[in-house]
Amino acid sequence: MVGEPIQQVEEGLSTIIQALKTDPVAIETVYVSVIVFAGQAKTLIPLQEIMNFYPPKFPIGSGTSLSNGLGHLMYELRRNIIKITPEQKGDWKPIVFLFTDGVPTDDTSAAIREWKNNWQRSSNMVAISFGEETDNSVLAQLTEHVLLFKNTNADSYKEFFKWVTASIKTSSVSVEHNASGFELASMDSNILDKVNLKDTAPRQWTDNNFVVLAAKCQNTRRPYLMKYRKDLTTSSFGDLGLSTMSYRLVGAYQVDNTYFELSGDHHTRQSINTEELRGAPTCPCCGNQYAFAMCSCGNLHCIGEEDVSTCPWCGTSAKYSFGGEGGFNVNRTQG
Repeated sequence: MVGEPIQQVEEGLSTIIQALKTDPVAIETVYVSVIVFAGQAKTLIPLQEIMNFYPPKFPIGSGTSLSNGLGHLMYELRRNIIKITPEQKGDWKPIVFLFTDGVPTDDTSAAIREWKNNWQRSSNMVAISFGEETDNSVLAQLTEHVLLFKNTNADSYKEFFKWVTASIKTSSVSVEHNASGFELASMDSNILDKVNLKDTAPRQWTDNNFVVLAAKCQNTRRPYLMKYRKDLTTSSFGDLGLSTMSYRLVGAYQVDNTYFELSGDHHTRQSINTEELRGAPTCPCCGNQYAFAMCSCGNLHCIGEEDVSTCPWCGTSAKYSFGGEGGFNVNRTQG
């Protein structure tokens, strides 16, 4: 979600919180927490009353470890849910909004099994697929509420987060009137639609809808990401309708060192040949014209007009040449 999508989610969460803070019923009934997961998972905002909640900046990490995300969610549920006893009222079923825009990059079977056995009946989960590349067969194992958000433009994001807000408010009113405590608001099918669930997606460990490359700036030593989107080009050669797949540059983005904290284990790292990539960005940290130089250590960094460049990963100094026939393999992240 690096780039514009993560910014839209940050703005959307801020909109939700502002709206809930003006709703008297929500103020009395709603507690909010934010958990983020990439290769690793962590609690970004602990569970707290809506009036004490201030929207955070979302970090970026490599990978989509749904098993770590679910595991951390279940840990927080065990730690925070107040159970009903003869002495205390207890909490209503928690509502979990699971946002994802890719496929899991790890084995989810154990975490899904634990969720089904211990939490599926005592929680309400709504899984939101951001775009059509998500592995919906996995989401269908977690909940019957799997929705596709058709994130086409900024207005769609605004309408989507209005729907989330309305669903929380509706559920708050339901709690207030001792009803089920879980009521989704009506939705515009042009923006948000229920997924027709089919268990057809193959298991894979890298999200092949995108190629994301991690690099460091030679001058500032800050990390940045280069993001490429899958691009299928159809040709009519011999009336065969052949498709050629490549990856086209979306952009380059500065990140901070929390990226490495959230990233997954690199033992599953895969490579891609540069001939499959279309476009090379400038460095988003210092403006060097070439952000795509590979050191002998296998890591990427930027270079400028200097005669000798120093790798910010390993400290090796060397001269770099341009051109040559064919491409070369570079290590990619898990997405």
